[in-house]
Amino acid sequence: MGGNGLIPGSARLHLRDGLPLLRPDEQVFEAMIKGWRNQQLARNLSLGYVNDQERTVRSFSRHADVMPWQWTPQHVDEWSADLRAVHGLVCSTLRNYQGSLIQFCDFLTNPAYGSSDECLRYFGTHPVQVVYDWNAATHADEAEGEPERRAFTKPEPEQFFDHADEEVLRVRGKGRKGWLPAFRDAALFKVAYAYGLRRNETRMLDLTDFGRNPEGREFGEYGTLLVRYGKAKKGSPPKRRSVLTVLHWTPRTIEEWMSEVRPGMRHSTSQALWPSERGPRVGVQRLDSRFAAYRDAAGLDPALEFHSLRRSYITHLIEDGHDPLFVQQQVGHDHASTTAIYTCVSSDFRTRSLRRVLDATIKAALRPGRTS
Repeated sequence: MGGNGLIPGSARLHLRDGLPLLRPDEQVFEAMIKGWRNQQLARNLSLGYVNDQERTVRSFSRHADVMPWQWTPQHVDEWSADLRAVHGLVCSTLRNYQGSLIQFCDFLTNPAYGSSDECLRYFGTHPVQVVYDWNAATHADEAEGEPERRAFTKPEPEQFFDHADEEVLRVRGKGRKGWLPAFRDAALFKVAYAYGLRRNETRMLDLTDFGRNPEGREFGEYGTLLVRYGKAKKGSPPKRRSVLTVLHWTPRTIEEWMSEVRPGMRHSTSQALWPSERGPRVGVQRLDSRFAAYRDAAGLDPALEFHSLRRSYITHLIEDGHDPLFVQQQVGHDHASTTAIYTCVSSDFRTRSLRRVLDATIKAALRPGRTS
């Protein structure tokens, strides 16, 4: 037991108590990082999340150019201003970075881990919390995305997909082998829209992720889609969900790709649904660059991005009369408010909805025998 009645913390264990330190600053800092990593892993946080947390803290330390026991709120102000003004970080990303710093400082100032005691022992000072309500980004609105981002209108997906199909015919007409990846990209964009998928959810699909839906026999082998790499909560593993096939043309698109075109790809022996020319799975940058190229060539709004396919799926299902709860479950949102943020219904849909309500109200008011 230590003098404060607590078991000696991880800081002393990592420093090998009793041995002299050749580089006290560096060794104590590394002991802090190692202890924090272990604490996060003990909480069952994912390794990727823990690595991101560590990178953020190291980045802040380099910017401040002092060790954690010398950090001040002013260092946070200067770092945050640099991230916004120079690096152009959006508010939500900046808040996540500041959150990592808050957690690290909470760890350092927790007496159970002994970091403050070791700093007092070697440097005569100790770390403090440097991120407070008055110098941190606040979460003021649920929808913090860029306001220009929107869903496709009803005619725009067809325009986009038509251009993608024409690109396949153009490349194939020249006798070039590049028509295979062009076909893949066209099918991939259609599947992303047909199931309301995020970018990484789409690229991580495998051949075995499709299945039957007993209540939707008309879709055959493609009645459901298992999404295994859904967006995870902080520190958690990817979130799984099953998405039911809704659009009638979806099975035909998938079947044509899987049985007629995909076998000709170089890496067709992999289990990935979308192999690339150079590896077993298509990359994220390829998806972004090809989407932007097709969008611009089709003369569509530059504000449209890959995620607009997901926004469009939600919006168009709502406009077509699907139950909002069904749509929420399809896209894997925990709360209806999140789905509402994604919904960009047209003014025509709102007008028709109002007209439907007014007609029902008037009909009820004129019903014979109705009392006031």
